[in-house]
Amino acid sequence: MTEQFQPELNLGANNLPYSVPIHLQFVHMTLGLFIIAIIFDIAGTLFPLEKPIFKFFGLTALRSSLFTVGWYNLFAATVITFFTVAAGFFELFLATPPPGTSAWGLSAGTTMLIHGVAGVFILTAIVGMTLWRGLQRYRWRRSARREVQWSYLLVGIAMLGILFIHGTLGAQLGDEFDIHNTAANLVRQGQNPNLVLK
Repeated sequence: MTEQFQPELNLGANNLPYSVPIHLQFVHMTLGLFIIAIIFDIAGTLFPLEKPIFKFFGLTALRSSLFTVGWYNLFAATVITFFTVAAGFFELFLATPPPGTSAWGLSAGTTMLIHGVAGVFILTAIVGMTLWRGLQRYRWRRSARREVQWSYLLVGIAMLGILFIHGTLGAQLGDEFDIHNTAANLVRQGQNPNLVLK
């Protein structure tokens, strides 16, 4: 008879083995890095229009530097998003979906499922965009003044919209369903989070 391996986790008040959810920390890093990458690539693309503004403010900006910031931020976003998704699934498996529905009319379980599947889709999309961006930087447009294609920027802007919707689902899990949102839960129960979470 084989025994199934089940690690014993010392879960705290937030139903996690640590006091602060890690997934949220990684999410904000993914979002920040990706948004900066797209903004700097847009700034590099529109550089001829912005050049007088930089000159007026006495800022020495090089078009190639704007594209370099865009590239390295996108690359960093790709690396950190692997950790974001891994932490998200770990915390998702430890969550207990409560009853009720969100503002969008979805149950907690459905919201968790959509958020998890969409997280894998977003990771795949960011990896694909990074490969696309790398080919533009090092192969296809290496000698061009504009390092990125317009189609790449349009996909990046569409991704910002997808990230907004995805982030809203995640926010509903924490805010409306109180999943791993320990402080809010404890305050509603009349307890002091500073004492309970020590």
